[in-house]
Amino acid sequence: MKIGFDNDKYLKIQSEHIKDRISQFGDKLYLEFGGKLFDDYHASRVLPGFQPDSKLKMLVQLADCAEVVIVISATDIEKNKVRSDLGITYDMDVIRLCEEYKKVGLVVSSVVITHYAGQSAINQFKTRLKKLHIKTYFHYYIEGYPSNVSLINSDQGFGKNDYIKTTKPLVVVTAPGPGSGKMATCLSQLYHDNKRGIKAGYAKFETFPIWNLPLNHPVNIAYEAATADLNDVNMIDPFHLEAYGQTAVNYNRDIEIFPVLNSIFKAIYGYNPYKSPTDMGVNMAGNCIIDDEICQNASKQEIIRRYYNALDKLADDIPAENEVYKIELLMGKVNTSTDERKVTVLAKQRAQEIGLPAEAIELMDEEGNPIYITSKTSDLLGASAALLLNALKYLAGIEHDVHLIPASVIEPIQKMKIEYLAGKNPRLHTDEVLVALAMVSTEDENARKALEQLPKLRGCQVHTTVMLSEVDTKIFKKLGIDFTSEPIKKKRFINSY
Repeated sequence: MKIGFDNDKYLKIQSEHIKDRISQFGDKLYLEFGGKLFDDYHASRVLPGFQPDSKLKMLVQLADCAEVVIVISATDIEKNKVRSDLGITYDMDVIRLCEEYKKVGLVVSSVVITHYAGQSAINQFKTRLKKLHIKTYFHYYIEGYPSNVSLINSDQGFGKNDYIKTTKPLVVVTAPGPGSGKMATCLSQLYHDNKRGIKAGYAKFETFPIWNLPLNHPVNIAYEAATADLNDVNMIDPFHLEAYGQTAVNYNRDIEIFPVLNSIFKAIYGYNPYKSPTDMGVNMAGNCIIDDEICQNASKQEIIRRYYNALDKLADDIPAENEVYKIELLMGKVNTSTDERKVTVLAKQRAQEIGLPAEAIELMDEEGNPIYITSKTSDLLGASAALLLNALKYLAGIEHDVHLIPASVIEPIQKMKIEYLAGKNPRLHTDEVLVALAMVSTEDENARKALEQLPKLRGCQVHTTVMLSEVDTKIFKKLGIDFTSEPIKKKRFINSY
């Protein structure tokens, strides 16, 4: 992968910038952490060189002065809201996050449950957290939030919330997903700290949009594509422009809420330490881009990928028309189309030639030049399984005609699927092929060499001419392959020929 982002520089200057912000307020800083802390794959795709766990590593550098507070909404617990990328509920993710942070030496001081109204499911969750020795606090619904400032800043507003006991100068407030109540939790703490004579501050860490890139820069447009279902819109920060005469990019929700925050800050402190929403941010990612062209091209690929994701939702009867329309407009803004995704063009050409589902993958040779490999559906293998084997053979320097897995190994698996498991599709999926390859590798040198190439598939681009099965989707995600697919189900594809 060609690098466009200096990750080491980012880790250094980002942690220093947060330390500076802590010193600005004195006793304590509540840092609202947006996005994902240690699995930010969107950032790593649009900023090649950015490591998915960069933000976590940066916080580890601050571990001596930092603690983590995880926020979850009672509403999300009741509705069993699921993280789409991991397939687990928000309450389960809170427990996972606690464990992951502790593994790297970060102190998780507590979990805050917002919008609490005595729900039985919430009480059960609190009991579970107590068994894990995790402190739990409750925050309540405030009528008229966030507009009714006089009520919010009173004993009947923030005053009703539990006061979160913290001991470190930096309190990182994070959540399993959006809408959990991170900002309200920070503001509630400011209210309580102020009453106790503690000088505390608030700041916001959002990687995107990047405030010091142009409004229509592909990196920022890719963020809009990623949040098309939320209707987030990048905007010039009018408060920043008025205060400093400088153009800065923010997004609609922060700009819309700023007048309210301004009133809340004045009610708590008597003044607002910030002149604009951009002032509240501490993100330094824009200063670490070392090759703008690489990041622009990667972002265009991400926008196309998001477009295909939205089309696939429609094919699965999930309402996503507005999402599709919006991303189409965004593609026009950065002057790109699906034809710029080379694997898309090649996979569709291959499928047209053979009249069967086909796939294409983009690899890199030793000089960093792109190499394209295609596959097709066969009697033995699905197109995804065949593509994996073809790619691994290329990376291991094995001739294409060499069979890594003999038919004598594949056929018994097919028999088991059809005769004993009552399956209808005898072709091997990606997981079955990888298990078979691992078994053969104990005695076959070529299979062993091929298996060792799996880590090299991370970040590779793939396109399929039919929507993937759930199994193949999961395997591609685990391997770190960035894939897109035509919004066509396999049966409909075959029937069209």
